[in-house]
Amino acid sequence: MRRVLFVVIVICTLLACFAFRLRPFKVHCQQQYKLGFCGEDEENADHLIPMATVGGLCDSSSSSQSNSEIDSLAHFAVQEHNKKENALFEFVKVVEAREQVVAGSLHHLTLEIIDAGRKKLYEAKVWVKPWMNFKELQEFKHVRDVSSFTPSDLGVKKDGHGLGWRSVPVDDPVIQDAANHALKTIQQRSNSLFAYELQEILHAKAEVTEESAKFDMLLRVTRGEKEEKFKVEVHKNGEGSFHLNQTEPDHS
Repeated sequence: MRRVLFVVIVICTLLACFAFRLRPFKVHCQQQYKLGFCGEDEENADHLIPMATVGGLCDSSSSSQSNSEIDSLAHFAVQEHNKKENALFEFVKVVEAREQVVAGSLHHLTLEIIDAGRKKLYEAKVWVKPWMNFKELQEFKHVRDVSSFTPSDLGVKKDGHGLGWRSVPVDDPVIQDAANHALKTIQQRSNSLFAYELQEILHAKAEVTEESAKFDMLLRVTRGEKEEKFKVEVHKNGEGSFHLNQTEPDHS
């Protein structure tokens, strides 16, 4: 009986020691756990080589993923979406890439694409299991439209000196916002009882620097049954606020 009790005590002691040495070490990374080498002291946990961050989102630039691998996943996401939705999206660039460790890895990608000539931002999720040669598009959703012109598109250099005013699409979201701001300001300055309504942006030009943008537009509006045209110049500062700088009736 004593011999059996002694064997039981020895086994329990060995199991307790084994369990203690296999404990995962807790680190401060979005309150997740990273796995280290067994048998190391907790006080040396900061020096462990991380194996995985389970469930947490991490910047892909800090992982082992190269830019070419991220671009490959981005191209895959756009191609898969085009096949599923019979779309013709064109991949432009990866805006942001994050990685989440699940059963494999789930890549959260923010992509800039071109849809029918217009730039847009989409968020895609790609599930990858390398050991199974498995790759699947989990989600592909629209975030917002992107202005179709930037300082570089208009030939503006970083020092602010460029090619000056350039014609831009009248259906660009920023142009639409600038025109609506101009019309709202014209209405506020008017004593008319009738509201101005924007019918058409006849043409638009833009001059963009790194700090601000100017928009020169010809607007066709109605006020009651009367139709009018206005030449307006709207400025947009670096914080995104619009200001109607000039306005005059156009009788052409």
